[in-house]
Amino acid sequence: MDNDSIPVVGLDELDKHLDDLVSDPNLPLNAKLFDDVELQLTDSNIPPLIPRFLPKLTAILQQYTQGDPAVLASLTTKLLKPVSFTQVLSLASEESLIEALNSPAPSANLLSLTVLHKAAATPADAAILSSMTGLVAAFIRCWLAVPAVEVGQKGCRVLGDLLDIDCPLPPPPPQSSTISGGTTMELVLRKSPGTGRMWQRILGDQSIYTLLLSICVGRHPDTSGNPKQLSLAQGRLLGVLPRLAALNFQAVTTSHVTVSGVTPVHATNGHAGGHSSSSQSRGGGGGGLLQFAALEMVDKRDVLMHLSLVDFFEAFISLMRVTEYSSQKVEMIRTIVREALQQDEGGMLKGALLSLPDRTVPDEADELRRWLREIMPTEMTVTLR
Repeated sequence: MDNDSIPVVGLDELDKHLDDLVSDPNLPLNAKLFDDVELQLTDSNIPPLIPRFLPKLTAILQQYTQGDPAVLASLTTKLLKPVSFTQVLSLASEESLIEALNSPAPSANLLSLTVLHKAAATPADAAILSSMTGLVAAFIRCWLAVPAVEVGQKGCRVLGDLLDIDCPLPPPPPQSSTISGGTTMELVLRKSPGTGRMWQRILGDQSIYTLLLSICVGRHPDTSGNPKQLSLAQGRLLGVLPRLAALNFQAVTTSHVTVSGVTPVHATNGHAGGHSSSSQSRGGGGGGLLQFAALEMVDKRDVLMHLSLVDFFEAFISLMRVTEYSSQKVEMIRTIVREALQQDEGGMLKGALLSLPDRTVPDEADELRRWLREIMPTEMTVTLR
């Protein structure tokens, strides 16, 4: 007998338990019953169970107040696997997804992030999500300001995939790149250009962009006076930026929001700051999110954040080497690297970049050395062989 034709044990009992919870969400959960059923679910037997259980689970989650809904969220996530973003929206409102993102329970955050990730399936779905400003704002806050590591990691993946599928540029030829640490990263997922609406929402919507910046400089309630969470938020932004730069370099290196008709004034480490004149003059009317994060955001007196910044530059430079070449892009990269090295008082960044070819795969080491000679000041590359 085929394993997928074996009946799932406990379905009737779970059905009744869910009915009881719909009637009274304060009843205790039978965690073992949930676990026993979930362990039996497969790609083949899930589809017929979706209309039976998913509406009830959604109703329960929307009114559940007993603490961490991990058991409910786990089964719901598994049932959602074959369901599209628009189908989920017929079951769960934008408000309920926002509520889950704002929940103190990581399991609720992850469930909502799983739903948002579904919008990365098609450019049309990403465009629909981009129109939900409140939901996008809640997503940005959850990604950057929730302490749970798994929530931050999931948020990075969701943001990267959404901006990939939504990128308005034609995708480059299929290829992958080995970046620092030996990690292989597929450069793009999309097969055709997207609408660009999600890029515009995050980088061109003043409220969203200001929210992102305020969290990452400690001017938001979630990071103000909270050095640990501020470091997490900055690390998450640095972690996703190399991929975003590979997807749409111009978008992350130019200003997208104006304040009173001028380029935005960022705040750095809680103090008013702004881009240096050189980065503004070379940034096409003002530096973008990339220059801010790479050159201004991090307080290098924080050793761990300084190390995170060095890791960012390793990943950024490695990935930029295999993206589409243009003289304007190379000049911008050269400017950013030069300014970063000028700020590198202890030589940590210089040492890391010069040793990078020795820490990458042998087949790419020579090309990486050539690339470093192109973007680093000549006097710093004499030791590269």
